[in-house]
Amino acid sequence: MQLINGWISGVKRVPSPYCDDRPDHEAPSLLVVHGISLPPGQFGGPYIDRLFTGTLKPDEHPFFQQVYRLRVSAHCLIRRDGEVVQYVPFDKRAWHAGVSAYAGRPKCNDFSIGIELEGADDLAYTEEQYDKLAQLTRLVMQDYPVTPERITGHSDIAPDRKTDPGPGFSWRHYRQLLTPRAAGHNRENPAL
Repeated sequence: MQLINGWISGVKRVPSPYCDDRPDHEAPSLLVVHGISLPPGQFGGPYIDRLFTGTLKPDEHPFFQQVYRLRVSAHCLIRRDGEVVQYVPFDKRAWHAGVSAYAGRPKCNDFSIGIELEGADDLAYTEEQYDKLAQLTRLVMQDYPVTPERITGHSDIAPDRKTDPGPGFSWRHYRQLLTPRAAGHNRENPAL
């Protein structure tokens, strides 16, 4: 994988209209990990793509009545099988964080990259998702001023509104995959 004009080469692209220029063309310096499923607790369908492109139909599921009018996007989604879908190039502002603040600075969309993991707060994420998230994170850190200390969860930047990626996400395991020795990490015991 490599970045070309903010797009990841070799991954599925589903361009979202829900993005714009970052203020003063600021380089993103924060990575926000999210969790999403549509309908809640169900995986694999086309509905996340439809939500992020404004084509979700309210009559396809009762829950969609609540969300089909939202104008939201993320930079990327990592599906349960590790497939990466990119909606917004990293140099643009995706609309993923909403009302948020990090280290006292509001409007996290202005200076962050949002990566969604297909999942639910209380369900373990897959090893394929952790591997792909670590790869994407290293790629982002090569081209943008994101450091391991500037990686956070949606629940951390919007604690009164959001709970994702939830207790099903192992921050410890993810951070260990980012260490140099993790290039050939131990799959027999991913908690090491």
